[in-house]
Amino acid sequence: ACGALYKAVKMNATMKASPQARAVQRKAMSRRGAVMVRCAAGEPKKILMMGGTRFIGLYLARQLVEQGHEVTLFTRGKKKVDAQIPDDTPESYREFASRIKHIAGDRMDFDDLKRKVQREGFQVVYDINGREANESEAVLDATRSTLEQFIYCSSAGVYLKSDQMPHREEDATDVKSRHKGKLETEAMLRRSGVDWTSVRPVYIYGPLNYNPVEEWFFHRIAARRPIPVPGSGMQVTQLGHVKDLATAFVKCLDNPKARNQIYNISGERFVSFNGLAKACAKAAGYPEPEIINYNAKDFDFGKDKPFPMRDQHFFTSIDKAMADLDWKPEFSLLDGLKDSYDKDFGRGTFRKAADFKTDDMILEKLGKGVYAGARW
Repeated sequence: ACGALYKAVKMNATMKASPQARAVQRKAMSRRGAVMVRCAAGEPKKILMMGGTRFIGLYLARQLVEQGHEVTLFTRGKKKVDAQIPDDTPESYREFASRIKHIAGDRMDFDDLKRKVQREGFQVVYDINGREANESEAVLDATRSTLEQFIYCSSAGVYLKSDQMPHREEDATDVKSRHKGKLETEAMLRRSGVDWTSVRPVYIYGPLNYNPVEEWFFHRIAARRPIPVPGSGMQVTQLGHVKDLATAFVKCLDNPKARNQIYNISGERFVSFNGLAKACAKAAGYPEPEIINYNAKDFDFGKDKPFPMRDQHFFTSIDKAMADLDWKPEFSLLDGLKDSYDKDFGRGTFRKAADFKTDDMILEKLGKGVYAGARW
């Protein structure tokens, strides 16, 4: 339908607004209303998204479909491709479900992947879940004949730890990082000769987050427990809302300034660990929590993870993205945490059950006792 409007706009330009052109325009506009207006500025794209049924992809796919693009998700088919999100209205969900497309397959089966996508004529790839360079290279090879842009979800975790902050896109990277596969993918894209864009998020949060970031804090706040925070709690970090990330991804599409560029994407403001604990409580409507700071070196947690974030300063500059992409985060930290709580944890939904094992280890060693119920 968006394509119909595009053709109508183009016809209007070439036929000097003839009655025939105006009739086609009116017909196209009547079918999709406001969504069509957003398409009028450029031709809709045929987009392949690798992944799309978890968190980031759920929000990104909706924004792309709303803008009139033809979006196909490539997944293993284990989850519904038209799963609902908290922001859906009955009308918006019906529209999304009727337009989203799907190809089922295993992206690690490169031959099967190529058979299934190479003749589809995809113009743009959003690789949301690629971890290693060979995975993304297989997608690139399968779509190269019609590909106009390859947009990749990398990670700010690739930066080398530095005394100078915030991290900028030109900063040194850590070849030993657990995200080294992301670095190698970016290097592969540079060599490929295709137009590409790589996005490096910091910590992502928001409704349906499958990583226990804000959820970790919400569990402890809801249970009225103290919140154990390593070190002084003044380590500075950065969170970006999933919907702001999705918008940034969309802003990369068909943007000449984004050609062969890397962008940090996150929130505008930084926050300390202690400040994040307080912000989570405020967003959830609870009193300010008791914060217990501890020295992580005094404990042997084994394979258990006592805190959801890396114990260091970790934040980036998003100036480049704001300048090039005409993008600005919509959510302040507090507003974003409230959005996450109200539409997810506050409704009784979460990805991972509460586990206070390491909390109790810390509290007991510090002489705070072991928590039992609502009182100490």
